[in-house]
Order: sequence, then structure tokens, then C-alpha cells
Amino acid sequence: DGYFFQVVRQCRYSSKDLQGIEFIHSYVFNQAENIRFNSTVGKYVGYTELGVKNAEAWNKGPELAGELGELERFCKHNADLHYST
Repeated sequence: DGYFFQVVRQCRYSSKDLQGIEFIHSYVFNQAENIRFNSTVGKYVGYTELGVKNAEAWNKGPELAGELGELERFCKHNADLHYST
């Protein structure tokens, strides 16, 4: 009955030390993860045929530069909120 598309942005905090934070940005289509940016890896990784093609293109384009700053802007900026709850 249709298609399911989901984008998930998450921060994984392993310790109160801000060096132990990982930013993950995933694209999911019909419950299959197609592509993921992981700040620890520092690039996009594709998991399907389309995801691999997109990862290659996005790693060469402006998309990668945008993602590289998200750990600082999104995760570290909100770390105090995470640890206070």
C-alpha cells in the first residue's frame, strides 16, 4: 500500500567527554537502509545499489562538507540537554 521513506539523524553519546560523540544520518526506504553518513567514518557509505551510487556522488559533492559540520552543530551543541535528562 505505498512506499515508506525515512531520514534518521542521531547522536550517540558514549561518555560525557565530548570526544566520545558520534553523528549518524541515515536514509531508509521501505525498511532498508540505503545510505548512511557516520562522523566516525567521515563519509557516506551505501548499502544498496542506489545507495552506493549516491554515496560516491555525495562524497565528491557539497553534501559531504555539510555533514562534516553536523557533529559540532547538532550533537555537541545539544550534549548538555542529553546529559541533563
